[in-house]
Amino acid sequence: MPLPKPLSKAMIVAAHAKTQSNLAAARYLHVSYQHYRKFAKIYTDEATGKSLFELHKNQCGKGIPKFLKQSKKEPALLDIIEGRVASSHFQPAKLKYRMIEQGYLSEECAQCKFKERRVLDYKIPLLLHFKDGNNSNWSLENVELLCYNHYFLLVGDIFNEKDLKYIESHQEQYGISDAVSWEVDDYHLQRLKELGLHNDEDDVNQYISRI
Repeated sequence: MPLPKPLSKAMIVAAHAKTQSNLAAARYLHVSYQHYRKFAKIYTDEATGKSLFELHKNQCGKGIPKFLKQSKKEPALLDIIEGRVASSHFQPAKLKYRMIEQGYLSEECAQCKFKERRVLDYKIPLLLHFKDGNNSNWSLENVELLCYNHYFLLVGDIFNEKDLKYIESHQEQYGISDAVSWEVDDYHLQRLKELGLHNDEDDVNQYISRI
């Protein structure tokens, strides 16, 4: 496994210019929060004398969309990871996002490190995998993200026969099965806005690729 890339001061400063918090900066640089924090604390801002990490703290969440903020009613993610709070009370997609956002999961394939985003909606083709087959076990040793190729090779099929029939015949697919989701969620809409590809007057459905 390759070692995590070192982060230069210029890289961190550039990430700060594009984000509103340290968590968001780590995501922007495609590294874990712990890895980002290590380097952000090393470099200092000449004008204030503070570390870049301290300078980019945003504990009140100013400027961050509400759907990216952790609700006060939600338990600490570590309690779910360590089994003190049952994961069955929460949506898997939201737990997956929180694990990525808080640096517990790196948003890349655990096997090949694939993390290329689709320009259309800024999504990465990654699937959540529970190594022991127990989707209630969210321990860090049991949860990983796999690209479609490695999920197929190591776990099983992604599409059923009906999906494949339509895909290979190049017919339009409109919700063929539960294996395919055509939803553009709030997080990906925000990413499109940041890229200048969406405004509130646009039809959300235009960003859904069915080919």
